[in-house]
Amino acid sequence: MTGNVAKIGLQGYMSQLQRHPLRTKAITSGVLSAISDIVAQKLSGIQKLQTRRILLKLLLGCAYVAPFRHYFHMLLDKIFKGKTDTKTVAKKVAIEQLAVFPLNTILIMIYYGCIVDGRPWTQVKRKIRTDFLSLQLTAWTSGLAFGWINHKYVPLELRVVYQSLLAFCWGVFMTLRTIMVPIKP
Repeated sequence: MTGNVAKIGLQGYMSQLQRHPLRTKAITSGVLSAISDIVAQKLSGIQKLQTRRILLKLLLGCAYVAPFRHYFHMLLDKIFKGKTDTKTVAKKVAIEQLAVFPLNTILIMIYYGCIVDGRPWTQVKRKIRTDFLSLQLTAWTSGLAFGWINHKYVPLELRVVYQSLLAFCWGVFMTLRTIMVPIKP
């Protein structure tokens, strides 16, 4: 019975992904981002969940992360004509890891600091200066392997979903690494 429910749920999800790819990816990314923040808040010892923070993470996943990844993967597949040979995958991973992801890490650190945590730009800039390199090096230690798997084996329509699942774990890690004590009103 449980297997049947899971199968029906997966079929429904895949149907939505085929009919409404961007919307489905945006909802998936937003929900996973929000849940990862709930987990991070609980792990960090926050007693009362910060609803505003969760909603801002949901917004980030829906409005930025999913659309950016959706169009980025479409562009890469267009540039490289959907090829998945070793040389092409290496190029895709290099572009993603060396050009796109570092910029993305900085943008997300700015969003977390200025928007989510409400910190002044000077504090956020200092946080980026002190934490960016170690965060990015950590991202590269797993990102290269996960990027390779994504570009080599995951179909185009599932790449954003795959990354959203990985981002769930990364979001918990990054939130715990970049979290600052909330400003009291």
